[in-house]
Amino acid sequence: MLPIRDHNPSERTPYVTYALIAINIVIFAWQYGVLTNVSASNQFLIDYAFWPVLFETGEGYTGMFTHMFLHGGFMHLAGNMLFLWIFGDNMEEEFGHIPFLMFYIASGLAAAYLQYLPNTSSQIPMVGASGAIAGVMGGYLLLFPKARVDIFFFFVIFFRIFSLPSFIVLGVWMALQVFNGLGSDLNGGGTAYWAHVGGFIAGLVITIPIWLRRGATKYWDRTHGHPPHPETHYPTSNVPLVRRNR
Repeated sequence: MLPIRDHNPSERTPYVTYALIAINIVIFAWQYGVLTNVSASNQFLIDYAFWPVLFETGEGYTGMFTHMFLHGGFMHLAGNMLFLWIFGDNMEEEFGHIPFLMFYIASGLAAAYLQYLPNTSSQIPMVGASGAIAGVMGGYLLLFPKARVDIFFFFVIFFRIFSLPSFIVLGVWMALQVFNGLGSDLNGGGTAYWAHVGGFIAGLVITIPIWLRRGATKYWDRTHGHPPHPETHYPTSNVPLVRRNR
């Protein structure tokens, strides 16, 4: 299941969200378009990825921040930017531009630290904005649990687009991160599941004061769990079925 959009795009221009997407794309283009030399590309990762083994020895603090702007490939970048585009605008509207940027960075730092804790001597570098974006998703879940999110579902040759409330989409996503994190080897590479968990929890916790100022559960009652502006109605989301001529 792949989220492709929500039904409540913000009414204000999300300048920070757009800027974060642009920065990630530019850095990715630099990493894979300009640094064509293998040794230069590797050195770029050594300098700017987050390395738990270096952090353990009191080094690598820079990577706690810079890892949020590096990606391991085009699909890694595209997936992260899609999630940021879907969920970032409403969160930026609620926080304000600069507070949202601070919230985003704090979530990314928390994500890196939770990825570090299970295996502090890991020599596997961590890159990607997904921990920070998981924080955006955690905050979104708290503020807008019933916002409709369109999901592209595909299974072999069957595919369909349909809407689900965000608490199902984000709740299932979070459960998968925990499940996969528990099932992964502590030394294993690939996806940084605990970074996702750490960022998600951090984002949800940081959003609690805003939720309380809005009235907590009364805010949900007023907005019905949606962002506080009119819902956008898209054309039918179902992908038409093509029937075989007989």
